[in-house]
Amino acid sequence: MKFIAEIDVMPLKALLDPQGRAVTSVLKNMGMPEFENVRIGKHVTLEVESDSEENAKVKIEEACKKLLANPIMESFHYSIKGN
Repeated sequence: MKFIAEIDVMPLKALLDPQGRAVTSVLKNMGMPEFENVRIGKHVTLEVESDSEENAKVKIEEACKKLLANPIMESFHYSIKGN
């Protein structure tokens, strides 16, 4: 069975986010001071073949921990649905 995972990887809140800081600054310079603390991350969509949703979750978490997210600097969360 195929499962589709939507994964969000974000920098840890304790770390500086230079991209987010730059976007926050530009928004303020464009006359939009109401935006604060912008954080820039990445979104990954993938399909995984697995016999069950639980096994698919294990595979997705392994991919996130080993490749998609750097646990020293980033966190991740995901949602999964059957296809």
